[in-house]
Amino acid sequence: MPFTERALSTHLFVNQRLTAPILHQIEQAGIRSVEIFCAKQHFNYSNPEQVRELAAWFRDHQLQLRSLHAPLYKDEEWGRSHSGATVNIAEPERMRRLQSVDETKRALEVAEHIPFRYLVQHLGTSHEEYQQKKFDAAYSSLEPLKLFAKQRGVQILLENIPNELSTPQRLLEFRLYTRMADLRICFDIGHAHLTGGVVPDFEALRDLVVSTHIHDNRGDRDDHLFPFQGTIDWEAALRAFAAAKNDFPLQLELRDHGEFSHPLEKALETFERLEELSVTPHS
Repeated sequence: MPFTERALSTHLFVNQRLTAPILHQIEQAGIRSVEIFCAKQHFNYSNPEQVRELAAWFRDHQLQLRSLHAPLYKDEEWGRSHSGATVNIAEPERMRRLQSVDETKRALEVAEHIPFRYLVQHLGTSHEEYQQKKFDAAYSSLEPLKLFAKQRGVQILLENIPNELSTPQRLLEFRLYTRMADLRICFDIGHAHLTGGVVPDFEALRDLVVSTHIHDNRGDRDDHLFPFQGTIDWEAALRAFAAAKNDFPLQLELRDHGEFSHPLEKALETFERLEELSVTPHS
């Protein structure tokens, strides 16, 4: 079973500024690695003061920064501040695309202060329609980004998201079209539940998956619920994961909807339940 460690995305705390005390809570909970979500109201990767603060903390602690989630917006308001706030490396309009590449590079520069292994990257925005020119734009973006990342010891992972550019079939097509044989995948189980289905989507990408985003929903909205709150068949999902050739963590990417007074404690309960289910014989 490719369940080797507990990993957590700081998306759980995305409505707060990411600070050393939050990281300390995660470490004290026994979680071994984190993915930092690059939303500027949470982690402002272009703010030297915040980067230095967190870098100093990581140097003195065992918690590992495994990955960053690439920015989706340039502002602190989820893209609502102005029309050009969205980060989209598949944007066909050249100037907007280059601005998105530059924004992504700013996030990658964090590796110069806090080493991390992966950058999780979206192709396009939610519900974006497929056009060949968007594949071409994404390729033009990823060529310099991959080099920039490699120089800092980082590998870029593409994520399946609910749009026509990022279905498993399109991601495989993109990999062949661009001849980027080294592209690997962060498999988002909640997104798969909204599109082609968890097991078939995972089976299509299985040999390329090196990281995950684990959360639940009821099949209608990308709620980032805690596992077992929605309608994902977790037994079937874990059985599919068990057949993967790569070793990867089950990394929780949750949203705090205010339902739990202690969401980190609830996350630990979730890990325990997933771990228990993963070692239970399946009929």
